[in-house]
Amino acid sequence: MTDVKMADVKTEKPKAPISGGVATAIAHDSAAKHVAGSARYVDDLPEPKGLLHLYALQSPHAHARITAMDLDAVRAAPGVAMVVTAADLPAANQIGAVFKDEPLLADGLVHYAGHPVAVVAANSIDQARHAASLAQISYEVLAPILTIADAHQAGSYLEPPQKMARGDASKALKAAAHRLQGQLAVNGQDHFYLEGQVALAIPGEDEDVHITSSTQHPSELQHLVAEVLGVANHAVSVEVRRMGGGFGGKESQPAIFAALAAVVAKHTGRPAKFRLDRDDDMVITGKRHEALITYDVGFDADGRIEGIAFEQFIRCGYAADLSLAVSDRAMFHADNAYFLPHVEITSFRCRTHSVSNTAFRGFGGPQGVIGIERVMDDIAAFLGKDPYAVRCLNLYGGAGRDLTPYHQQVTDNVIGQIMADLADETDYAARRAAVQAFNESHRWQKKGLALTPVKFGISFTATHLNQAGALVHLYADGSVHLNHGGTEMGQGLMTKVAQVVAEEFQIDLSRIKITATHTGKVPNSSATAASSGSDLNGMAAQAAARTIKNRLIDFACEKAGVGRDQVRFEANRVVIGNEEISFDALVREAYFARISLSSTGFYKTPDIHYDRAKHQGRPFYYYAYGAALSEVVIDVLTGESRVLAVDILHDVGRSLNPAVDKGQIEGGFIQGMGWLTTEELVFDADGRLRTHAPSTYKIPAASDRPDHFRISLFDNANKEATIHRSKAVGEPPFMLAISVHSALVDALASLADGPVRPCLDAPATPEAILQAIHQTGLGAVGMKAFAGSLDHG
Repeated sequence: MTDVKMADVKTEKPKAPISGGVATAIAHDSAAKHVAGSARYVDDLPEPKGLLHLYALQSPHAHARITAMDLDAVRAAPGVAMVVTAADLPAANQIGAVFKDEPLLADGLVHYAGHPVAVVAANSIDQARHAASLAQISYEVLAPILTIADAHQAGSYLEPPQKMARGDASKALKAAAHRLQGQLAVNGQDHFYLEGQVALAIPGEDEDVHITSSTQHPSELQHLVAEVLGVANHAVSVEVRRMGGGFGGKESQPAIFAALAAVVAKHTGRPAKFRLDRDDDMVITGKRHEALITYDVGFDADGRIEGIAFEQFIRCGYAADLSLAVSDRAMFHADNAYFLPHVEITSFRCRTHSVSNTAFRGFGGPQGVIGIERVMDDIAAFLGKDPYAVRCLNLYGGAGRDLTPYHQQVTDNVIGQIMADLADETDYAARRAAVQAFNESHRWQKKGLALTPVKFGISFTATHLNQAGALVHLYADGSVHLNHGGTEMGQGLMTKVAQVVAEEFQIDLSRIKITATHTGKVPNSSATAASSGSDLNGMAAQAAARTIKNRLIDFACEKAGVGRDQVRFEANRVVIGNEEISFDALVREAYFARISLSSTGFYKTPDIHYDRAKHQGRPFYYYAYGAALSEVVIDVLTGESRVLAVDILHDVGRSLNPAVDKGQIEGGFIQGMGWLTTEELVFDADGRLRTHAPSTYKIPAASDRPDHFRISLFDNANKEATIHRSKAVGEPPFMLAISVHSALVDALASLADGPVRPCLDAPATPEAILQAIHQTGLGAVGMKAFAGSLDHG
């Protein structure tokens, strides 16, 4: 075999840079497959021979005792292989992510309308559905607790009320020149991922089972399924290549369906699939937490807050799920981008007989942020000032105005600059004057304008989750196999992490193979959530690649007799002293020299800590900032509204991929806009969800995207040593959409002759806007104008 020469290529002229390295705006790795429909999801995989299909029998009651359950006809129905009840589970009847208070199947009591009480496994989904209809189940209906008000009155909480405080809010409120009280009700939100919940379980030898799932948290799924089966974690493997959306709804929720599929697979020896249709998915799975926020604020004549007290009532559902952490984050973000000198935040985690609410993009942060933004709008209305001016006056600043309610110092603050830059770039003053002129000359339509900030803490607030692992194989031909604990749900994580590895080796991105997340390759991974996917997995993958790279450098130094400082990796080649060699050739030589070309990598976020008992510490490694200017118009007679224009300036640090980041900003904003304007969860008096399909639950359509939608990235390297000094981008942009809600409030305020505080809850549906008009006394203004128009023909 011919030995490869070190000097197989001479350096003669500058070479082109690598294709697809860090900071390159390139498409999502599966973008073409998404458009062509060739991207394979769990339900697209070839169905194995003997596959069983699962269907859940659901409780029609929110709170009831099962008094009798006759399933003989179900078991005898054509095609039925197995019926699973709580009594049939091999080990634990629990899939609680944090606390063991969430039964996999109802056992004696049902806790929400839609609660699965049994599962049918049959040769086809139609046979399973038919068999389920034959069940004879009797219930003793019990009085349910369904609303926040019901829970608060009954003292029904997941834990005692929590309090976060700094300073003396009570004293500051009494001493303030002005004082206001108010409240805001914020509805929940369904995740409405395009790919519904689905899991495929295939039994293996001994106790083994392999699960392909649409999940954001493969390791947690592995652990929970193992508990249900009564086996060790190593007997369960979980794999996920991609999800058709997750948004937090596939963090803890997939465990229900994977566990039941695994139980059937192990009991029958046949593969089993549990795929929900849209209606069942929306009924059975948890949502964004509904919230009621009350405030008492004291401020001076300019609008500067001197003291404030919040009460946050969070509707959690029947079990804990992730609600305690979600509620904590709502407290963390009650300040948003504003310094509150004296503050008290009290949180009530309300237990209700409804589906257990769960993680959703922002993880409680949006509920906290919108509360303080309502305060800013109300202060401005009371004083007759521009809300933008009041917001700027209260922003975090330098020494003495840089401490959060949980006692973390804000050391990377750029929000004032972002707000000022966006106001200048959009000519805010002229836009404000134009809106006022429009409102003065239009009777039936009113415009509103709002420029709002976002400061969002980045890290899991459960400190132990801030860790990640990766696995990199460098093959003898110079190609790379990349695996890590993060999951791809359309956000571009796989692309970004691959770019990090390409940058480290200085090779083209096309030479890196992105592979499915697998618990057998990277164990004990954290959920892909909290906007931490690139931060954690990027650093872990870089560590793995760097280990291999250092081995190659040591090998090159030994062979060429040069120092490490004389070896550098450039585009698809390695310069060694005065000579260079192709990357492929060096890798081949290293292979023949028996150099290890495989490595794991690990990363844990430094410098974070939190004392939950005191609600103090440094839970966040850094903050991501942004601002949005939204312009809206409402019809005062119908309550209909439309977003006319949006301008965003957002801080992503040094972007790993500007194209992907801008896509995340736009998608997050539109999803937030849906939460605040059209997406309405409606439950009837018996606790049954009535908006459980696209026909009744309205997410934003393409036509709802404003014609003017401009997104700019704020040039700001992360102060902390994150991966290439980038910043998280998944969740923070969601809260930029609060500018839409504030703009609608601004439009309503224009109906009155003097200062008025419109009470507009969320979502701001046409009905809610009309209600706000009439409840605030503005209805008379509209009706007077309407009567006047009739008088004039």
